[in-house]
Amino acid sequence: GDEARLYYLRQHIRYPEAAMKKEIQGVVIVVFIIEPDGSVTKVSVSKGIGGGCDEEAIRVTREMPRWEPGKRNGRAVRVMLRMPIIFSLPGHPARR
Repeated sequence: GDEARLYYLRQHIRYPEAAMKKEIQGVVIVVFIIEPDGSVTKVSVSKGIGGGCDEEAIRVTREMPRWEPGKRNGRAVRVMLRMPIIFSLPGHPARR
């Protein structure tokens, strides 16, 4: 569920060095497909912030454990999801 997803993201995202140096913060929107077997495919960024954050969001999304697939009429189906990933530096006010 959402708690497990957020825990996974907190444990696996590495803030890119270039983004830290330039104090880049914001939200990267990642779009991807959950296949009927629960695997994650077709990962892309629909809104990025640069500084290596977009690539990190793609990396961590591709490496996510299998999801529980969507179901329609009791059968597993492909589902497209949009997921925000927030990059914020401790002690720095968030920029929009």
